[in-house]
Amino acid sequence: MADKINNETTMDDFLKKKVKAIEVEAPKTVSQLLSEMAETGFQGKSLARVVDVLEQMINDDDVTILLGYTGSLSTTGQWKIINWLIENRYVDILVPTGANISEDIIDAMGFDYWQGSQLADNETLFREGLNRYYDVYGKETDYLVMTELLAEFILTLDESYNYSSRELLYLCGQWLGEKNIQSIVAKAAQHGVPIFCPAIADSPYGDAALIAKSKGFSLTIDAIKDYVEFMTLGETVKDTAVIYIGGGVPKDFIQLFAVTGDLLYEDRHIPNRQAGLNRKGTGVAETYYPHKYAVQITTDSPQWGGLSGCTFEEAVSWGKEDPEGSLVQCYCDATIALPLVSHALAERVGTKRKGKDFSGIL
Repeated sequence: MADKINNETTMDDFLKKKVKAIEVEAPKTVSQLLSEMAETGFQGKSLARVVDVLEQMINDDDVTILLGYTGSLSTTGQWKIINWLIENRYVDILVPTGANISEDIIDAMGFDYWQGSQLADNETLFREGLNRYYDVYGKETDYLVMTELLAEFILTLDESYNYSSRELLYLCGQWLGEKNIQSIVAKAAQHGVPIFCPAIADSPYGDAALIAKSKGFSLTIDAIKDYVEFMTLGETVKDTAVIYIGGGVPKDFIQLFAVTGDLLYEDRHIPNRQAGLNRKGTGVAETYYPHKYAVQITTDSPQWGGLSGCTFEEAVSWGKEDPEGSLVQCYCDATIALPLVSHALAERVGTKRKGKDFSGIL
């Protein structure tokens, strides 16, 4: 959070820490480089702070870590980083877009994505059966094989049952794991990390449900059941730490964990949680549990008013973030930031975290 200033502030209050120029040396670890970037400015300094805050939350035994994962990142070679975070239990709850936990399956099945150009002729790409993700190409035939695979999974389910997205993705992860398709959902199921995907329909999971419907099977995913399951997890946590890669629905879903979980209970207080915060003197009968740590890597700007670029300072007004917490946002392409951050963490932390066990409540 920015330092607060008043009329008593002097020049010395501003000039507390010098910028240090980076020396080019070899060899130098990623962690060392980011430590030096912390002494600079702009988004380089912010990226270094991201690593520092992530290290703090990983080493804090009292926090539950939630990761929101958006953008078309699994197509760009980032999905195994998410697997690594899951395997090391640096994530307790994952909230992705449907695309990011389906398009990785193509790679995990043994198919490929291809480096290309954003300047390619798109009509030619369409004619040749290639889908373009900015400067990455994917074969439509591979996409359809993956979608048909998910439809095959859906046909194993109980048509009379209303699934939450978490239940669906846990079962899907187990099913894929049995086929040795080590995708994100498979790793999450293996390591006990629940996945909630509130916008699952606009992805290959929704397309697979259409294929299943064409074969006479109707899949029902209950969005409110999903929300209730997610908020019920509040009964088992003490403090929370959030990581946002991008923004969108996953960020909003996770941010609400701090401010609306109390609505599930008549006394507007989450059982087993510490007192929380209240809006004193306003007549608002709610309890807020702001996130203790918050990290976001995004390319969205705050001035347009959307949540993807919304600052954590603004979120303080909602009770979503702790004003005294460790909060940092880095405005950077995730394909630059994620590899650097994950490698720095591997160098600094190097050990697996115990992680949160939700088996008693889910």
